[in-house]
Amino acid sequence: MRTRVKICGITRIEDALTAVNAGADAIGLVFYAASPRCVTIEQAQKIVAVIPPFVSVVGLFVNASKAEIERVLSKVRLDILQFHGDESQNDCEQIKLPYYKAIRVKADTNLIQCAVEFNSAKALLLDAHSESAFGGTGQTFDWNLIPKSLTKPVILAGGLTAENVGSAIKLVQPYAVDVSGGVEQSKGVKDAAKIAAFMRAVEKSRS
Repeated sequence: MRTRVKICGITRIEDALTAVNAGADAIGLVFYAASPRCVTIEQAQKIVAVIPPFVSVVGLFVNASKAEIERVLSKVRLDILQFHGDESQNDCEQIKLPYYKAIRVKADTNLIQCAVEFNSAKALLLDAHSESAFGGTGQTFDWNLIPKSLTKPVILAGGLTAENVGSAIKLVQPYAVDVSGGVEQSKGVKDAAKIAAFMRAVEKSRS
């Protein structure tokens, strides 16, 4: 199975185009004010305008209200939502768009139960747990904590780089990988060479 790639935390048109031209399947736009990668509605509109067909635009939200999400959706075309906070399944289902749920993985996280609790999710995004942030920490977690019997597609995130993504794919065999900080010059500013290297590493792991 081909491992898909999402490049998250896009804040600039040129970075979106670099990601698409490198072969990314999806880009992520962060609508969370506390994140250094947060975009305004105006920024998001300009980025979405250059995204070609067959590349998904993901909107990332953290504990946002229904009204807040609907305000964004009234102005910005999003294909799927990523809930990256403490949302329940009911919270996620309030918006009539496909979604997936981020789980911050610790040693005692029951991922089998998470798949049951979020049975309407299209996938589970598995990220490193942090007490200080909801994501984007650049930290990995123990990939052996992911059970092979998980019933939901896995989007693997958390500290992925060109150097470790091949090993991650071989071990976890995820549906997709999600990278942000691992392809950046600085927070919110992507590095074209790092994106190219990351995509090469993913491609190499497929062979």
